[in-house]
Amino acid sequence: MTLPEPIVSKEHFLLFYEVVADYAVRRMPFRSQHLALATAATLRGELLLGGAFANPVDGAVLLFSGDGPEVAEAFAKNDPYVQNGLVSRWVVRSWTVVAGCLFE
Repeated sequence: MTLPEPIVSKEHFLLFYEVVADYAVRRMPFRSQHLALATAATLRGELLLGGAFANPVDGAVLLFSGDGPEVAEAFAKNDPYVQNGLVSRWVVRSWTVVAGCLFE
């Protein structure tokens, strides 16, 4: 898999997931579909990082790059974790990046 160069001229958006109590177990039947969606978004240069919180596994955060929040919102709406009730609430927040390896 060849990853695109970081998109530093775009805006950044964080997608936060709040998940159900038994999320770590219930996600397994949908995991391959979720990861395929994430891989496709990564290859398009939209998804930069993503993953679940650990100890406890009570949420997740995904970092997107794009011209607006629609990229992150579309991901959430098409995510099998959301569609199958594993995500109890999600929200997209604009993120002002001021430092780091993706900052120009």
